[in-house]
Amino acid sequence: MPKLTLESGLGLLREKAYKAVHASAIKEIKANVIAPIPYFLLGVIAFDHNNFGKALDLFSKAKQFDPEEPFYVAYEAMVLSTLRRSNEALLAANLASKVVGNNAHLRDMLGVVYSRCGDHEKAVEHFKVAVRLNDKEPNYFYNLAASQQFLGRFDEAKTAYEKVLSLEPTHHRAWSSLIALNKQSPETQQLQTLKDMFDRPSNSSDVKLHLGHAIAKTLEDLGQHEESLSWLLRAKLEKRAEFPFDTDSAAKVFEAAKNTAHIKRPTESFDPVRVPIFIVGLPRTGTTLVDRILSSHSQVKSAGELDVFAEQIKRLTNSQSPFVLDAETLDASKDLVLQDAAKGYLSQTQGLAGGAPHMVDKMPLNFFYAALIANAFPKVKIIALRRGAMDSCLSNFRQLFSTQFSYYNYTFDLDDTAYFYRLFDDLMTHWRETLPEDRFMEVRYEDIVHDQENQTQRLLSFCGLDWEEACLRFHENTAAVSTASSVQVRQPLYSGSIDRWKKYGNKLDGLQAALANLAD
Repeated sequence: MPKLTLESGLGLLREKAYKAVHASAIKEIKANVIAPIPYFLLGVIAFDHNNFGKALDLFSKAKQFDPEEPFYVAYEAMVLSTLRRSNEALLAANLASKVVGNNAHLRDMLGVVYSRCGDHEKAVEHFKVAVRLNDKEPNYFYNLAASQQFLGRFDEAKTAYEKVLSLEPTHHRAWSSLIALNKQSPETQQLQTLKDMFDRPSNSSDVKLHLGHAIAKTLEDLGQHEESLSWLLRAKLEKRAEFPFDTDSAAKVFEAAKNTAHIKRPTESFDPVRVPIFIVGLPRTGTTLVDRILSSHSQVKSAGELDVFAEQIKRLTNSQSPFVLDAETLDASKDLVLQDAAKGYLSQTQGLAGGAPHMVDKMPLNFFYAALIANAFPKVKIIALRRGAMDSCLSNFRQLFSTQFSYYNYTFDLDDTAYFYRLFDDLMTHWRETLPEDRFMEVRYEDIVHDQENQTQRLLSFCGLDWEEACLRFHENTAAVSTASSVQVRQPLYSGSIDRWKKYGNKLDGLQAALANLAD
């Protein structure tokens, strides 16, 4: 094989010629130990095989030997964002932005890095350059559309999603995103097109999941709720077989979480630089709404959904299990000095707080860590969202979650969703009985909708914040929203989603039976 160049090496790796590139790279390093290209290509191989720590070491070494090459610093930023080291990723992305020039691939990559770190304004800047440089790549337009949507620029997002489909008419993620962006009508609906694509035999489980959700959303918008649910069941069938929900493992995780409640509080000598506010609960139950209410306050900054606390616990326990969240790791957390987790968390999120005295972390699954969080941070505030059981389960089942995370496998089946909800409700009861009232509070989504001002005052008082009228006008908040609620939270409160489950007739009788007494 001739000597590797950046272009030839990346071309071979796109064709999955990993062994050939690896052999050549090792040979070239032996001939010249400071040659940057082979280190970089080995880093790409490591990244493609999910060995992110090794990839970071190799990209950093390549950058050390040639600090002016934009590929090295851009890929370093990308792997740092994958490792969720946001502060470092932003620094690397800022450096790469100065040297990246007119490379569409790297511009798109930096856009993804900024998007992951919550800076969608900068992400859009890079995505716009990428699509200008290469207007034939659908994924560049898709990434642009997603960040435009998170920023509330729905018309621009719609245009970009439509551009994706003009380039690749079967782009399943663009279809599901576009259909979710607006309410479908008899005049605009694309049911037949979507159904024809869904029925193609070559479709993967991911394709069927996205297209099936788009069909179900269209049918729901058209008032055909029972048929909508039937399509959701069809959409999730293959994915459920591929990634079955392990009820035994789930029960062990919930039980291990309950057992963390007895850990002692930290001493008051630990004085954090800011007071975090954690919003927890099941997804799609109002967590983003409360985040927007609080972050409309002048003293509060939202950092979005962070895995940082969970990763601090995983790092400190050094548990050998392959998952960040599991029973083994939670069991091991009982021996931790939790202030170390708090200090690591504050250091890791420093760049996301924007200098505000209060920062909101609205990762819903942090409800597993409520006791650890309460005992790690003096004066921390944990707000747990609750919503009617039937609506909670339906909203989770209707949601198209990322398939990269096994934590949401329960949403592929209604019975599994009910099982997960029962475990969740039991854990919330446990937290209510064991956690101090000045650190843990439950709030009901329905109460916020029906009694907005009083519930807003209650939230602010719990967090030690003075009243600000802007919190009632949360829908005017211009900050980005990187969740499935990006459209809804830019509208004033409405009650249309309360008791939504009743529109599905007897299709949800099984769910009601599985929830038993909780269904009411």
